[in-house]
Amino acid sequence: MHLNVQHDSEQDCLTLQFSSRFDFSVHRSFHEACLGERKPSRSYVIDLGEVESMDSSALGMLLLLREHAGGDRAEIRIVNASCALRGTLRVAGFDKLFTLH
Repeated sequence: MHLNVQHDSEQDCLTLQFSSRFDFSVHRSFHEACLGERKPSRSYVIDLGEVESMDSSALGMLLLLREHAGGDRAEIRIVNASCALRGTLRVAGFDKLFTLH
């Protein structure tokens, strides 16, 4: 599992692009990229364009990011998710917590 992280310092936007599977195998990378010592960015983009599957730990990581980024004030967009992943996110109620594109 690979995690590509890009930070647009002008917009203070952190983009996380996952490949293949979004699961516990990226926990350390995910934590270091956006939760650790780093102050919250103004906005986040979670790119699931290459993700074929995600598990409950991925959902947990998204919730941790939301909390870290300010809860209801957080600007987190989930983009390029397949129909199946969008369905999973909707069933879990994540369409009410995050912006899905």
